[in-house]
Amino acid sequence: MGKRPHHPRRGSLAYHPRKRAPSPVARVRARPELAEGTKIGGFPCYKAGTTHFEVIDDSPNSTTSKQALATVATVLEAPPLKIFGIRAYGKGYSGLRSIGQVMSKNLDKDLSRVFPLPKKDSEGVEKIEKMIDDVSDIRLLAHTQPRAVKSIPKKKPNVMEISVAGTTSEEKFANAKELLGTEIKVSDVFTAGEYIDTLSITKGKGFQGPLKKWGTKKLPRKTRNGRRTAGNLGPFTPGAMMWTTPQSGQMGYHQRTEFNKRVLKISGGDDLVTPAGGFLHYGDVKNDYIVIKGSTPGPQKRLVMLRPAMRKKPSAVVAEPEIVNINRESMQGV
Repeated sequence: MGKRPHHPRRGSLAYHPRKRAPSPVARVRARPELAEGTKIGGFPCYKAGTTHFEVIDDSPNSTTSKQALATVATVLEAPPLKIFGIRAYGKGYSGLRSIGQVMSKNLDKDLSRVFPLPKKDSEGVEKIEKMIDDVSDIRLLAHTQPRAVKSIPKKKPNVMEISVAGTTSEEKFANAKELLGTEIKVSDVFTAGEYIDTLSITKGKGFQGPLKKWGTKKLPRKTRNGRRTAGNLGPFTPGAMMWTTPQSGQMGYHQRTEFNKRVLKISGGDDLVTPAGGFLHYGDVKNDYIVIKGSTPGPQKRLVMLRPAMRKKPSAVVAEPEIVNINRESMQGV
């Protein structure tokens, strides 16, 4: 019997189980410590599409230093974020638990699509101030404004919790009271040249076979039970199918986090990135926008959560990049 041929496994087991995400909006499970000058710890945007920028390479040790390089860039439309509440958390038996909440007096009418609006004015500020010694964390309650984006048909806002700047509970609550009832722009949170993380839900591809989902080898032509199936589902002993066996199932629509994405440009409503005829399946960008180097998960119109980088490299260049050219050619195939 000869030596067994090399047979590496097909597909990565880095993410498991691969099932559908519970919501089209990504869940933020980790919140970084905010640097000075940063008001809040995240910002939601709508993905418009991708284009390419010509940017001067400012890496001092790169072989292409000070040369213009073409790079893929993702344009995210970022209408202002509305802060409508403050929530205080205290320590519980199984983690943090909500112990107080303050709502803004002027709530957006579209919030009634998410939950019933309170009929009385909120009086929770004094309550939280009295128990500030028992407060472990302060977070802001914010919602998006999809009505500002003409290419998105939905009117129901997305409600989320966002961390606020401060080292102590007193500082966080003082900063939160100043932001309550106000609108925050993406330029108030991030700057050009900064490194951020993106959290989003990938494109959904439905139920797929093992060949497409895991990249198994296509079997020979005369295979009896099909060519796109897994050739072997496991040994006789043990008499159970291993979880590492590539099988059919859901593909795509998973939450993914990408670290250290550099911000190339932040602008307030100009029309310098919209290509002729608009982005495919999206249209024109009319609000504030942020341009990120590289790609981001998800299709057009999907909500992408941005947060300050949690794994930032100390040697990373944070200066504003020098943009030479922005591609604005038509994407309509004409």
